[in-house]
Amino acid sequence: MAKFSQKVMGKEVGSADVYAKPHTMKGKTMNTKDAMMAVSRPPDPNTLLAKQSTPGGQNVARVSMGDPARDGVKTTGTKMRGTGAATKGVMSRGPMC
Repeated sequence: MAKFSQKVMGKEVGSADVYAKPHTMKGKTMNTKDAMMAVSRPPDPNTLLAKQSTPGGQNVARVSMGDPARDGVKTTGTKMRGTGAATKGVMSRGPMC
C-alpha cells in the first residue's frame, strides 16, 4: 500500500514520515527514539514546583520561587477601583498605606 501526502489548500497536513523519515543532517537514518532525544529540551525552570527546584545544574528561573500550596498564603485583599475589563485580577494584597 502506497503512502501519499495530504494537501489541504496547498499546504502539507499529513504525517511527516510520509515524505521524510527521521534522519540526521548528513542524511543518515535514525530511529524515532533517537530523533525525539535530539529535539527534546530540559524542563523550563519557571514551570517547576518549588519542591522540584534544586540549586546548581539548572537554568536560573526568571521569576521568584514561591510555593502557593503552603499554608498561610494570603488570598483576600482590597478590590481595586477602575479595573474595567481587567484580565488578570482586581484584588490588591499587601500593605496599603
